[in-house]
Amino acid sequence: MLLTILLFILSLIPILVAVAFFILAERKVMASVQRRKGPNVVGIFGLLQPVIDAVKLLTKEIILPVRSNKILFILGPVITLTIAILGWSFIPFSYDNYYFNPQYSVLFFLAFSSLSIYGLVISGWSSNSKFALFGSLRTIAQFISYEVSFGILVLPIVLVTQSLNFIEIVLWQEETIWFIIPFWPLAFLYFITILAETNRTPFDLAEAEAELVAGYNTEYSSVFFIMFMFAEYSNVLLMSSTFSLLFLGGWSFFFIDYIILPELIFSFKITIVAFLFIIIRATLPRLRFDQLMNLCWQRILPISIGHIFFIVGITTLTYEPFLNILIIVWPF
Repeated sequence: MLLTILLFILSLIPILVAVAFFILAERKVMASVQRRKGPNVVGIFGLLQPVIDAVKLLTKEIILPVRSNKILFILGPVITLTIAILGWSFIPFSYDNYYFNPQYSVLFFLAFSSLSIYGLVISGWSSNSKFALFGSLRTIAQFISYEVSFGILVLPIVLVTQSLNFIEIVLWQEETIWFIIPFWPLAFLYFITILAETNRTPFDLAEAEAELVAGYNTEYSSVFFIMFMFAEYSNVLLMSSTFSLLFLGGWSFFFIDYIILPELIFSFKITIVAFLFIIIRATLPRLRFDQLMNLCWQRILPISIGHIFFIVGITTLTYEPFLNILIIVWPF
């Protein structure tokens, strides 16, 4: 156990590096979409820009608001970043490359992802700022709206595979078909919910720079601001990895996974999903708050519950040979 924890701590370095260069990739892609120049001065093609940004933020002054709750003010970003990093411990990168592989890894992941709200709420309340408080209140309302659907959207896959383990779900897809084909409505809705889960455009209502200055992290600077940013972008890559595991077959890609390292295939799929995050941020405007509530409660939630009843019906009323055919054909 001690060796596993040590390896996980060492593995944080590549995760943090990946997050840093994902931020650089987002800035470059958004610059290309908006027909302007992105970071291109520091290093070759601007590749050293993440290093300079980190040094700049780390050397800035740490400001603690006078009337804030100092202990909770510091704990907020620490909790947020810790939970974001611990979520990676349940993600398998191949059949035998993982940190922890409990039988109910999907359930553990959903539980950890739901804990991230506490860091944001604590940060907004402890800042003693009305803008930060409004941002944290928006975060709570947004969280309640999409988190219910977020868990329910995974249940049809669990019912079909009869497993709550990521590796077994990937093996099921490898032997049959990627779930994005039979469950494309679920995949579409799941992608919308992970956009809301990561507070990304068009659901970045918790920050809403034009309305709340910066939302729950208005009063934060220096290393605490870095923690929030790393947590946000780490969650983007984390949710992209869960989308790949649940709907894109994880590290499997027909016979190619016997030629190329499965980790490379999995990383490529994560990159594709993360690229969609960037494109959506560069193209779509922010929704109003009531539009998000209406979308989550009146659209996504009824459809996701309907999927559960359908899957339960066909698994109990049909014979096994016809089950796979119905699952593949019904969305069309």
